[in-house]
Amino acid sequence: MNYQQTVEAIKNVLQESMKSPHLASFHEQARLNEDLYLDSVQVLQLMLHLELDLGLKIPDDNIAKQDYETVASLARFLGRISDSHDGEHEAAYQSNEVASASTAQEEEFEDVKVHCFVSCVCEPLKRAGIDHRPFYFDVWDAEFTVTDNYQLCYHSDDIDHQGFRFWYKKLFGGELVAWYDPDKSKQQNLDTMMSLLATKPESTSLMVMLDMHHLPERENKFSQNPFPHYVLLKQTEHPDTLYMSDPDFRWEGELATERVANAIAQPTVAGGYYFDEQHLHPASDEAVKAYFDACFIPDRNPLPEAIREILSCHLQDDNDLALKDLSLALREIRVIAVRKYAYEHGFAFFWRALGLPDDDFEHWCDVIEDLVETYSKVQYQVMKLAQTQDTALATGIFALLDKQEATENRIKRRLQEAYIDWCEFTFAPVC
Repeated sequence: MNYQQTVEAIKNVLQESMKSPHLASFHEQARLNEDLYLDSVQVLQLMLHLELDLGLKIPDDNIAKQDYETVASLARFLGRISDSHDGEHEAAYQSNEVASASTAQEEEFEDVKVHCFVSCVCEPLKRAGIDHRPFYFDVWDAEFTVTDNYQLCYHSDDIDHQGFRFWYKKLFGGELVAWYDPDKSKQQNLDTMMSLLATKPESTSLMVMLDMHHLPERENKFSQNPFPHYVLLKQTEHPDTLYMSDPDFRWEGELATERVANAIAQPTVAGGYYFDEQHLHPASDEAVKAYFDACFIPDRNPLPEAIREILSCHLQDDNDLALKDLSLALREIRVIAVRKYAYEHGFAFFWRALGLPDDDFEHWCDVIEDLVETYSKVQYQVMKLAQTQDTALATGIFALLDKQEATENRIKRRLQEAYIDWCEFTFAPVC
């Protein structure tokens, strides 16, 4: 199969198998995320269709985000791993690669960042020049849920972020005041929000949870439905628009008030806070130590444990779980996995305080990157298992989870060593 045939195969899968409503934007340089509205899970779904339909074997090591930025890069990737193309086809792939390299936009495909709640409350800290990195100590193992029917969820009604609220005040002196009242109607809460936006001083930030699925005009496109997400809001000069800042996805701009209100009014979301920036202060060393001691989990890794549990339950025959539903049950792996990037904040904080070498820091950033990206491999194999019903694939998935456990244990051991050194350096008796 040559390059043009591969491009056509990609289009055919999007049209016939995935029923994409965005094919009007399809062309060789179309970005899979920004132009074709494919999130990371749908990209893996596309690749799985191509593997099974075209008979390609996609090795785990070959699933990398640079290979699915555009239609052209995905076609080249498939060409490299295909054993069916000859030298003429290889030349065609290389020729197109040169052409597309000069025209493709150099944007890194990312569909989520780290943690929307934490990103919002850290914005005023960064504006004030306050080191916000210690607040990420509780993000890499931040709370998620496994439902009664064994589905992994990054958000649930039981998650109230009380721990983050407590430590934000203890670390930085900022009190996160809940303005959203779950006992009131949606309209009453919207009225409260609009009143606060109209009367709050400039130093006060207001954040709200909304369902991003109902804001399709946003530059970042996601197919998560529902998609609970915290953003910051403020008024504009025009009552029919609001200014929205989304620190987690690094986007800000004006949106129609009616559209934002509709996203807030969805039954899938509920929550909102305001906080004054005037009294924020840098975290004391004592508070940083107390926070790390309170949230660091040295001997467990909740995410691979949860995936292992969900996978094992779907493999059993003595329950009502169907193997074909495993993709949905573990759809949110990536949303939770990106929280592992928070380890970089921990390493950066201690490395700078201790004056440790930059190359050592970069090494651990690479290890963290491998940890996050390997979860894409886990998700791909899970989707293949659900699609093919080939239970033999489970052995490889469990092996990947073993690798994840070992990698994260290495990260935690080194981070804990740096933390102990920081404690000895910071709290050493003064002679």
